[in-house]
Amino acid sequence: MSAGAAAAGSFDTAARPAVGSGFRLQWEPAQEAHVLLYPEGMVKLNQSAAAILTRCDGARTIADIVADLERTYAASDLTADVCAFVALAVGRTWLELRP
Repeated sequence: MSAGAAAAGSFDTAARPAVGSGFRLQWEPAQEAHVLLYPEGMVKLNQSAAAILTRCDGARTIADIVADLERTYAASDLTADVCAFVALAVGRTWLELRP
């Protein structure tokens, strides 16, 4: 089993991810990218990470986010990738999971 598949299995797709307290997500023109700001610094996000994080509003479930990404990018089978990123982001406290 890949690390992504293991991470995907550990998340309930009904969970509602939200940007963690102490972090702010915004578009940074100077970086030409979305960034995640926190008191000690900044994380410049790649397009995939930004696509996921901009949808993590605490209202949408992981399943909702996956469905929206699949519609927007005409893709399929994104659940494992999204869950793997959410696992990474939760581990770094970028995201919090809400019931």
